Amino acid sequence: MTLHPNEPLADLASDAKSQLKHFFGSEASFIAAAPGRVNLIGEHIDYCDGFVLPLAIERYIVIAAAPNGRDEVRLRSVGQPEATISLKEEIGLSEPKWGNYVRGVIAGFQARGHQIPGFDACFVSSVPSGGGLSSSAALECAVATLLEGLLDTTLDTKEKALLAQKAEHEFAGVPCGIMDQFASAFGKKDQLILIDCQSGEPELVPFINPDLEILVANTCVSHDLSDGGYAARRKDTEDGLAAIGKDSWRDATMADVEAAKEAMGDRVYRRSRHVVGEIERTITAAECFKNNDYADIGRLMKASHDSLRDDFNVSCDELDLMVSLAEEIGIGGGVLGSRMTGGGFGGSTVTLCRREEAREIATAMHERYLAKTNITPEIFATRPAQGAHLL
Repeated sequence: MTLHPNEPLADLASDAKSQLKHFFGSEASFIAAAPGRVNLIGEHIDYCDGFVLPLAIERYIVIAAAPNGRDEVRLRSVGQPEATISLKEEIGLSEPKWGNYVRGVIAGFQARGHQIPGFDACFVSSVPSGGGLSSSAALECAVATLLEGLLDTTLDTKEKALLAQKAEHEFAGVPCGIMDQFASAFGKKDQLILIDCQSGEPELVPFINPDLEILVANTCVSHDLSDGGYAARRKDTEDGLAAIGKDSWRDATMADVEAAKEAMGDRVYRRSRHVVGEIERTITAAECFKNNDYADIGRLMKASHDSLRDDFNVSCDELDLMVSLAEEIGIGGGVLGSRMTGGGFGGSTVTLCRREEAREIATAMHERYLAKTNITPEIFATRPAQGAHLL
């Protein structure tokens, strides 16, 4: 199967419910779901006051839960060690590591004065882990949505996304921007999400053309983003902005970057060039979608990938190969554009293509990638999906 099907939400929910019954003997009182995301364009600029253009994908983390009458939270996920969180003491980092995402969200609710009841929960996921598709943001937003149900409260969507982001910063040690959690929380069917990372405001951009589809190709090569590569690049962008002497990257031009080139040094100069160029490309791409005009999308996606590879140095051989395979198929074969997506250092590519040729494109990319790398990729098609919600 070269084009992996997306498991229906109802099937994921049924699986989570049966696991809750198996592990804890409980019937589910609440079921929450939150999607992963893929970013069409606007990479590594969400922490630079830039614009990003992600969408929620038809891949979800689903949680089934029931109150347990205890002063603790018990968590199970297939293939992961059980995690227990005591509600009698201040929540901090603990083992197993995967439970820290949940700890961070619970701590965020407690900081808002909510008394969290003890509960048992089982997680199932169709979001590939380590594929650069924000399984962590999906987990955080699913937990936040579950807590809304358990507490019979509703957070403002933006507040929920920011709470989840804070959990990632403080409990997972990844200084991410707002894109991942915003995409998972704000996602809507047939809509991209243009996020202004300076104002923190999302704007829905129509993705209504029924002839288009998005292929996500997981290279199945993955590197941990908390290992410092991400933080180092964020620091480079801060150094670049300081060299320019502006308060925000939104006020910076390519002329400003060129003028400060010598003061920056080569590496920071190249990082800065990426930031200014990528902000401009993202604004232009959003206009293309608003106008249902895709003639320029391929050029913008290629320029974005080249910049991430050469100036930001976050691509890798496998990502470059997957993009070049899509580009070889080209517009004649149904490919409008392709680029790496997510933090980089492995993960996935995103390819905009014609729906009727999606299976053929995925098959060609799968077979050629496997032949060249001996790694079996995971390729699936998606359209923009519904964000975090209770089922």
